[in-house]
Amino acid sequence: MSADVFRTTTNKNITDFIEALGKSMTMHSFIIHNEEKMEMVRHFGHQGVALTEDFDLHMVQVCAPKKAARSLSDNLERAVLLPQFIVVFTQDQKTQVRMLRYGRELVAELVDDADFPELNAAMCDSLISAINEAL
Repeated sequence: MSADVFRTTTNKNITDFIEALGKSMTMHSFIIHNEEKMEMVRHFGHQGVALTEDFDLHMVQVCAPKKAARSLSDNLERAVLLPQFIVVFTQDQKTQVRMLRYGRELVAELVDDADFPELNAAMCDSLISAINEAL
C-alpha cells in the first residue's frame, strides 16, 4: 500500500493562488466545489470555534462533474476516494500547497475495480498539472 503527499510552494498569496487555481482547474474540466466553505477559519467560526484571523488554512474541494458522474455510474464504490482536496496555507511567508495521492496498488486494494487505479492516477496527474499552472 502506498500514498504520498504532493508538495509545492508559490510566492503568490493564498487569494491569488486560489483564483489562478480556479482558472487552471477549468482548463482541466475541474471545478472548485466548496468556494464558500474552503476558508477553515470561517468554517470553524460557523461551528462556534474561534480562531485567530491569521489562521489561513484553506481546504479546496475539487471535482470534475462530468467525469465523476460517468465514473460513479460505473461503480459507486469509487466515491470513497472522490472528490479530491487540495490544502493551501501560509508557512515561512510562502503559500504552501498539498494534495494526498493514493498509489495504484492502494487504490486497487481499497476499491474492487480493475479500471479505477489508472483512472484515479490520471485524475491526480491532471490536478497536479492544474496546480503547477496556477503557481
